Amino acid sequence: MANVTIRHIGICVADIERSSRFYTGALGFTALMKVTEIGAPFDALIEQPGATLRVQQLRCGDVTIELLGFAGTQVSGTAERVPMNQRGFTHMTLMVDDLEATSGRIQEFGGKVHAETRIDSPFGPLVFCTDPDGVRIELMESKPAASQT
Repeated sequence: MANVTIRHIGICVADIERSSRFYTGALGFTALMKVTEIGAPFDALIEQPGATLRVQQLRCGDVTIELLGFAGTQVSGTAERVPMNQRGFTHMTLMVDDLEATSGRIQEFGGKVHAETRIDSPFGPLVFCTDPDGVRIELMESKPAASQT
């Protein structure tokens, strides 16, 4: 079996600066580099001939996400969250110390909290929110170690 590791997860965004502020300001991600613009040969790799890709890598714990924007090219698709039973990426889950405080920052930085999804589960309180581009993020409030099962 091959040794496989995840290097990063890419997310296409409409406004890379706005999304970078969202992930760093609302969720505490750390920027790994400044926004970089790259063209050929990556335009062939991403199947967008002539496109200039704008890239911002951000880290949260051991995970890196890569925000992808485009210089001079509109992105397509909806900013509405997609149903959980639609094929493809459904969400990422982030452990937070304070669900309410994080929810407030989500809204402050242009995201949406979907209060109708909030539940108290055996794992702790959970709620779904979305980033400014509709990417679904599950917030899970960490429970004190003594009460975890």
